[in-house]
Amino acid sequence: MAQAMGMGPGGQPVMVMNTAGPERQSGRKAQISNITAAKTVSDIIRTCLGPQSMLKMILDPMGGILLTNDGHAILREIDVAHPAAKSMIELSRTQDEEVGDGTTSVIILAGEILAQSSGLLEKNIHPVQIIQSYKLALAEALKTIESIGQPLNIDDEKEMLALIKTSIGTKFVQRWSELMCKLALDSVKIVATSAKDSANNDIKSVDLKRYARIEKVPGGDVEDSQVLSGLMVNKDVTHPKMRRKIDNPRVILLDCPLEYKKGESQTNIEISKEGDWEKILAIEEEQIKQMCDHILQFKPDLVLTEKGVSDLAQHYLVKSNVTALRRLRKTDNNRIARATGATIVNRVEDLRENDVGTKCGKFEVKKLGDEYFSFLTECVDPKACTILLRGPSKDILNEIERNLQDAMSVARNVVFNPLLAPGGGATEMAISVALNTLAKSVQGVGSLAVKAVSEAMEVIPRTLVQNCGGNTIRTLTELRARHNNGLVSHGIDGDLGKVVDMKEYGLYESAAVKIQTIKTAIESASLLLRVDDVVSARRLEQAGGAGMMPPGEMAEGAEQ
Repeated sequence: MAQAMGMGPGGQPVMVMNTAGPERQSGRKAQISNITAAKTVSDIIRTCLGPQSMLKMILDPMGGILLTNDGHAILREIDVAHPAAKSMIELSRTQDEEVGDGTTSVIILAGEILAQSSGLLEKNIHPVQIIQSYKLALAEALKTIESIGQPLNIDDEKEMLALIKTSIGTKFVQRWSELMCKLALDSVKIVATSAKDSANNDIKSVDLKRYARIEKVPGGDVEDSQVLSGLMVNKDVTHPKMRRKIDNPRVILLDCPLEYKKGESQTNIEISKEGDWEKILAIEEEQIKQMCDHILQFKPDLVLTEKGVSDLAQHYLVKSNVTALRRLRKTDNNRIARATGATIVNRVEDLRENDVGTKCGKFEVKKLGDEYFSFLTECVDPKACTILLRGPSKDILNEIERNLQDAMSVARNVVFNPLLAPGGGATEMAISVALNTLAKSVQGVGSLAVKAVSEAMEVIPRTLVQNCGGNTIRTLTELRARHNNGLVSHGIDGDLGKVVDMKEYGLYESAAVKIQTIKTAIESASLLLRVDDVVSARRLEQAGGAGMMPPGEMAEGAEQ
């Protein structure tokens, strides 16, 4: 906001404010600018859709490189200044957090819906009318997914593996897809829990973030990756004489240090006699001995704490043939508690017999690569697990981890919503045909907006054909004709660019991903269309307060 001083009629200084600075865009100009920015973001990752997708090479500020075709990973790394482009990037983050897959599709679809909207704006159709029609289109799209969806038996391992394979099929790990699908399914099965609510209904919970940890250890073959029936932590025993292999250990988990507890107010001691020093050490020893004795009366084999273990405490524990691990992460401790059936105790004095974990079958310390890892495996009904990934380099392990997270999310979605929708652009084309029919029954300019969403839906099958070098016009015309004849399960074979029946081809995706993709794309397009003014805010110290000049400058102006 520019400010200038002028002279008023009585010779008094008058402040003139220029509000139309270069940062401000309003009306049609702002809407077109937002649409262009959204389209640009969408075009960046359009080539990352499908099994024949291209890779993006991203250079980070530190000079490292990242090679990936994961839409979310790409958008997370790129730096954009335009506010509409930033909001598009947020879409992929939302999609990733909600369902874990479809991050590329949601950006492409939102970009295409906005691109179709620019033609409607040029015809002077009001954004509110466009948005109302978009809501109609969204309701019809969700109805179509429900009608063409197929139920899935989540206890059938073969069907589940086939579904998870669709999310991995376009990714780097497709070479090991059998193994990765198995890892994803096993980890979800271990972590899944169900409880009854007050109305005696089953409540399912699959907390992958908290209870399924992926540990990446460079070295070995990718085929050596496995889901452990328990946990591993990057820790070695605290004393060399402690046991490194224990069968059926009794486990105690602590959230307190096994060290001398100093007085809080008394921070320094003055010693005048020689014998006082020995007294202080004796008190210290006595306190640590009491703590250890209290732990040892429960006959543990393994003591794990989030804090430190003093040398003296280690000495008492070694004497009693107890193994200790110290400075565990809080998250690891929570997982171990869930896997072994132990309870984390905050004070040694509060320990009870039922706090001791007995579900663990085997404790072992092994060396993987250059580091030592402690394994707590063969747990009975663990409800928490570690997925151990092996591979030749860190970059490859990072990419495998990203792809595995997607596969685990897909498996988790199906547990909550066991409905499948045909892949390969078949669902999008079925929605496009249904919206085309709906557009004929809508009165006035609304039919144009519904038709625009119908055309935008075709972007997914079109992009699949383009990315594998097929004949776009001929293939899309054939696919549209089949859908008009009621063959709703027909879609694009992403490898050859031909129309195939997805029932025979075996490509089905989670309906939850499709629903979330379409909801997010249409709602974000509606949101950006509502914006008719982009104004840049200034910092207070630059502007000197809202509409006021700094006092010093006003005084100088008055003197002049």
